[in-house]
Parts: sequence; C-alpha cells; structure tokens
Amino acid sequence: MDSQADVAVPQLQLYNSLTRRIEPFKPAQEAVSLYVCGITPYATTHLGHAFTYAMADALIRFLEDQGCRVCYVQNLTDVDDAILREARRVGEDYRELGDRWTKHFVEEMQTLNIRPPDHFPRATDAIGEIIAAVRRLCEVGVAYEVGGSVYFDINAWPSYGKLSRLSPQEMLPIANERGNNPDDPRKRHPLDFALWQAQSAGEPAWESPWGPGRPGWHIECSTLVQRCLGQTVDIHGGGSDLMFPHHESEIAQAESATGQEPFARWWFHTAMVQLKGRKISKSLGNLIMVQDLLKQYSPDAIRLFLAGHHYRHVWEYDPTELEQAEQRASTLRAAVAQQAQPPTPRSFDPSARLQGFMHAMAHDLNTPAALRMLSSLATEVSHAAQAGRDVRAAQAALRRMSRIFGLRLDAEGAEADVVSGWNHLLKQTLP
Repeated sequence: MDSQADVAVPQLQLYNSLTRRIEPFKPAQEAVSLYVCGITPYATTHLGHAFTYAMADALIRFLEDQGCRVCYVQNLTDVDDAILREARRVGEDYRELGDRWTKHFVEEMQTLNIRPPDHFPRATDAIGEIIAAVRRLCEVGVAYEVGGSVYFDINAWPSYGKLSRLSPQEMLPIANERGNNPDDPRKRHPLDFALWQAQSAGEPAWESPWGPGRPGWHIECSTLVQRCLGQTVDIHGGGSDLMFPHHESEIAQAESATGQEPFARWWFHTAMVQLKGRKISKSLGNLIMVQDLLKQYSPDAIRLFLAGHHYRHVWEYDPTELEQAEQRASTLRAAVAQQAQPPTPRSFDPSARLQGFMHAMAHDLNTPAALRMLSSLATEVSHAAQAGRDVRAAQAALRRMSRIFGLRLDAEGAEADVVSGWNHLLKQTLP
C-alpha cells in the first residue's frame, strides 16, 4: 500500500534564533542549504552530540519527505585549542587522536541510523581559504595583526551581538568559559577573538602572511560554510552553547568580509542535555556516552528517547525514559510485523494519525507530539490486525513516520545509504 496517503501537510514553521520567532520556512533556492557545526574529534559521542545530530537528521528527513532536496554540510574541527590540549594530555599526535575519534563518531552515527552529510570537510583541508578570509578581514578594516597573530576587532563591527543579544558585560564571562583569553596583551579589547594564532612551541603550524600559525576556531566554520554552500546559507545549526561566541563570531566574520546579509537565514539551535541540573559536556566531565547506552538499549530506543524531547527545550537525562523508549520500539516492531489481512471493507485508515504526525513536525519540529501520534498508531495497528482488519496502509504509514525519526524497525541494520555514505566520507576524510 502507498504510505504517501494524501494528507495535507502545512508549510514548515521553524524557530529562528536570530529573530526569536517561529517563521514559515522557505529555502532561497531549490535545494535547502544546511550547515551544522561538527565535532572536535575527541571524547565522542556523548548524548549532547547525539541529540544535536539526531534533531538535524529529523529535520532533513522531514524536508525530504516533503519533496525538498537538502545539501547538508557538517565540518570536522580537527585542529583547535581543545584537541591540542587533549593530545598533550594523552601523549598522542593530534592527527592520530582526531582520526581515531572521527572513526568512532562515524561508527556511532551509522549505528544510530543518522544520515551522513553531503560534505564532511576538515578545517585543515581549507587552510589556504582560511588565510584568504583572514586577509580579507584585514583589508576591510575589521581585523589587526600583532606579533604574528590576527584578531577580529569587535569595535569595528557594531552589529556584534545581534544573534545572542548579550551586552559586552554579559559576553565576557561566557567567552572566557569558552576559550577566550581576556588578558592577552596583544588584544585591543578583551572580547576580540583570534582569526589566526601565531605558533606556540610544540603546536602544528602553517605558513601565512603573518608567519607560521594556525586558524582560530570561529574562522574555520564561516570559511567552510562559504566554501561549500556560498555566501548565504538557509539554515545554520548547532548546540545552543555555540550561539555565543562561536556563531556570533561567524556572523561578524562572514558579513563583514562579504558585505552581504544575512550569513544564515535561519539559526537552528538544539538545547542542552543536563545531568543533575548541569549540562553534560567534555569540560565538566559528566559525559553520558552513546557507546555505553548502546550496551543496554537498541538504536531505535535511543532515537525514540531523543525524539521525546523538543529540540529547543533543555532536558534532564532520565534512564527510565530509555526503558519506556525501548518498550515503544518493541510496540512499533510488533505493529509492522502484524500479518496484514486481505482487502476488506474493514480496512484501517491511518490518515488521521499520519496527518497529526506531519502537522506536529511542521510546527517547529515538534517531535514529542509527533512521537505520540506514531505510538498511538502502532497500538491501533496491532489491535486492528488482531480484529481481522486490513492494516497494510497503516503499516506503510508507520514506516513512513518511523523513517523521519531514523528508526530501523524490523530491518537488521541501519539503512544501506547511511552506512555507505558515512563509509565514503570516512575514506575521503582519513588518510
């Protein structure tokens, strides 16, 4: 039976962190351009990572279900302060460390049936373009060089803060928690951030007009966005902890260099996952690792567990929810395995649940409401099949809805294109 049962699906309404409003989403061109900030490859994949990439996956799958083509880019921050610090701590070359954790991350994305991006660029593959971007910022007067390092001058860009809406006084402690050095004597302002960092002893470096050094964190992403997707991207995403200073700084770099606004038409931020009232993060060391969850729970249970939380709402890790998600996964598998009856006048019509699911997804990706529709339909399918009704259309609808959540159902493994796509990217990315 055809699961494309014609249900009216309204236009996607998506929250935009820049405007602080839910707005009708329409791509600028035929294909939706999407960039989601990728991992710094060490200590992956924790539950916060999984939540961000699972929510991005649900967005992509919903757009594709509605006939949209999506060009998706996810970067790999393979050189920055954090990975170099970790490499020193464990006594390993930063490239070998990054390659090992990148492989680990990819394996877990495959296991969770999360679609691969179309492009998976490493920051170190774009050094020439990053240098060109920094030179451009110097030319337009928003950057300055001191002692082989180049800094963005926030006072030269009055719009700095338009995404986060923080005052400079509010910005400083947050920036300091996230890698800023306010006491750097070379900086004109404590919030000025590094575009290019002069080489420090024992660190990797590339030649540049300012001497040997390496890119700053923020310039890596804005350069890769424009390299892969052009000067303006439809949706730029990542965890909400990236809004400031990372995404704020990306906007400043990109828009001051090109003179074109906006850099991103929509900003898509996923909320933090908490453990005992504190966000889970590498810096706090309170990580809940996906590899550990997979020892106890199925990939479908983890995907359903994540989908049970709205992408914009902070939530607390609760293992009882994982138990409930495993039960939902079993109910779904049982429903699609029911023996369908031959066509009878008593066929079961899934259109109301399907329409409810699609309306929930179209309203700012309301996955918890959509999940309730999916679970209700699964229960109804099992009851209808036991009553001798034809449930083939309902089972097709269940599969369609489940695909948007990236569920495997009765398949033995992840989707073939998920596995092959990530494997292809891994071959391109790793030496």
